[in-house]
Amino acid sequence: MQKSIRQSPSNNSPHCQYLGRCEYSHFLTKMQQYVADFKGDELVWFCEHEHVFTTGRRGVDNSKADLGAPFVQTERGGETTYHGLGQLMMYPIIDLKKHGLNVRDYVNLLEESVIQLLKNYDIQATRDCGFPGVWLNNEKISALGIRVSQGIAWHGIALNVSTDLSWFDKINPCGTSRKATSLQQLGVQDLNLKTISQQWFKIFFQLLTKP
Repeated sequence: MQKSIRQSPSNNSPHCQYLGRCEYSHFLTKMQQYVADFKGDELVWFCEHEHVFTTGRRGVDNSKADLGAPFVQTERGGETTYHGLGQLMMYPIIDLKKHGLNVRDYVNLLEESVIQLLKNYDIQATRDCGFPGVWLNNEKISALGIRVSQGIAWHGIALNVSTDLSWFDKINPCGTSRKATSLQQLGVQDLNLKTISQQWFKIFFQLLTKP
């Protein structure tokens, strides 16, 4: 259910909706329909999901145990990962050609938005060549998987805020054997997903629209 809407500064720019908690399969259908009907109105959704495991186009099931939650195959890139409570999802629906971006540029932009967001919390995160997402040393705090359909980028990127990280133990996250971490595990307090989504959208918007 839609909780609030935060408009961007220009009608020609992406606007932001914070949806709160969403069941993944219902949200996926909503996103698929929006992309199928896309008329140029760019949008960035933020939400958290009920416990779910998803995998990408290759359909790699890298689970190591009984999952204890639904398993959904999607159109995005990447392998199996976990989404759940305390994990903030950002789903931009963006016309790459409009912004002069190729897929690699866009992936870098998504990663950079997280890196800059984490600097607000005095966390110095990095990329890891060959492994998409955002990392702290050998631990992953943000995973991404996108799909591009006729130049429109969709699906998105996850940030572990106060996630129960034990769920990641059930899989080999995104095909690596590395551990996950979160803002909470790093000692950050006062973790409000809506507030973080507003900070994140501002950074994403600035990166997307800079000359």
